[in-house]
Amino acid sequence: MIKADERQLLHKYLLLELAVKSLQSDYQKAEQFKMKTVFLPLMDTLLKELQQEYFNLKRQLAKQRIRVVGWQPVDEYFSDVKIATAGDDVVLRYANQALKTKVEKLLINHISNIK
Repeated sequence: MIKADERQLLHKYLLLELAVKSLQSDYQKAEQFKMKTVFLPLMDTLLKELQQEYFNLKRQLAKQRIRVVGWQPVDEYFSDVKIATAGDDVVLRYANQALKTKVEKLLINHISNIK
């Protein structure tokens, strides 16, 4: 069983994981931009910040004996995330569009804080 505070950490961890993966994928495309000297440093900074936060949360969850086992698409609208805990394995279902929207908001928030 996952407590409410653990679930919040886990949710943020999942969003960070998706944000990092998306940025890494987009980074390869941005390397082809004519204006890459403008975009790549911004993406580098953003990736470093997100990865640091991601690994910090991963360590925190590991201390609580919680880890993500894997993602499983249910259909085009939903995905299940299998979570291993000290007691049982738990499956959480997420709406794909809601995840995408939250990841976008997370990235926008981080970009606005880059100086």
